[in-house]
Amino acid sequence: MARVQPARRQGRVSDSQTILLSAGGTGGHLYPAEALAAELLSRGYTVAIITDKRGHAFKSLGDRVNIYTVRAATLRPGIAAKIRAVIDMGLGVLSALRLVHKLKPALVVGFGGYPSFPGVLASQMLGKPTILHEQNAVLGKANVLLAPRARKIALSLSGTRGLKAAQEKKAVVTGNPVRAPIMAVRDVAYQPPAARFKILITGGSQAASVFADVVPEALKNLPEQIKSQLYVMHQCRENDIAATAKKYADMGIEAETASFFSDMAERLAGCQLFIGRSGASTVAELAVAGRPAIFVPYPGHQDMQQKHNADIIAHAGGAWVFLQPDFTPAALAEKIRAFAEEPALLSQAAAAAATCGQTGATAKLADLAAQEAAAP
Repeated sequence: MARVQPARRQGRVSDSQTILLSAGGTGGHLYPAEALAAELLSRGYTVAIITDKRGHAFKSLGDRVNIYTVRAATLRPGIAAKIRAVIDMGLGVLSALRLVHKLKPALVVGFGGYPSFPGVLASQMLGKPTILHEQNAVLGKANVLLAPRARKIALSLSGTRGLKAAQEKKAVVTGNPVRAPIMAVRDVAYQPPAARFKILITGGSQAASVFADVVPEALKNLPEQIKSQLYVMHQCRENDIAATAKKYADMGIEAETASFFSDMAERLAGCQLFIGRSGASTVAELAVAGRPAIFVPYPGHQDMQQKHNADIIAHAGGAWVFLQPDFTPAALAEKIRAFAEEPALLSQAAAAAATCGQTGATAKLADLAAQEAAAP
């Protein structure tokens, strides 16, 4: 397994080559794609993104990048669901074939997730060179299917599981790209809880209700002195917002609840503790930012990929991991009380998390993309 060698930074690309990025429609896949897109734009490339209909919620690049959507589906249990998924995926591939033929990209980079599959497969069918980027510690299903015909496989972590022997030879460790606003948080010194204890909570792409159930109940069990310090920023499901807000209000805890925070970098910079899922991009962003976390890995993955992601920071001392059955109000209240009484625990974890940050990942992946786009 190789590590990409930083290339001499190119100026503007004279013929404005197009690089097409194909990514699943959730932040875990689109955020690293957005980070790469911004870097490629700065180098003079034309960039387009192909995703599913959810991708239009991510608008940080404005009108500098065209976002195209195709039909796609996740393979779910049941014969009827699988048939619908195959039909949707087939229609998505047909749309992607037309799009790739129109855009004529010099290179296509896939970021995983089933919605990335049509764009990458269509490109491979048309003979376009492709790179796959894997964010997780375990190769995702879409990337497993696409890996045999990919030219390179860019990994966030050495030792990523799920690669076959032949695929190891074309694997390159680049790290997981992180968006520039999150990178900037690294320069904001971590401040441990004092008069204010700010907690940021997100539920991942599934906006898990478990956090809306457990966190308010845990905070209710804290001493009044600690509750008076708390400021909670809770991203939750749309249909949980009102009930969750009422729980905090009834306890006298100042809180913001919303289905999406567009200013995540600012919130991350100011928070003293993050609570949420451990998708690869979430873990990468918290490491780069140097913020301590309590992770509750999504239990629905058979390969426990989010547990493997979380363990990377936890083993360094930068996070605490609860499997979902163990994530109880009593267990969480005990942790938060300990942090409030001994803020140095969080300061130490913040410093440990920062040691895991991959600050050069975006440039390394862009170097690899430039190299492959220029290859004959």
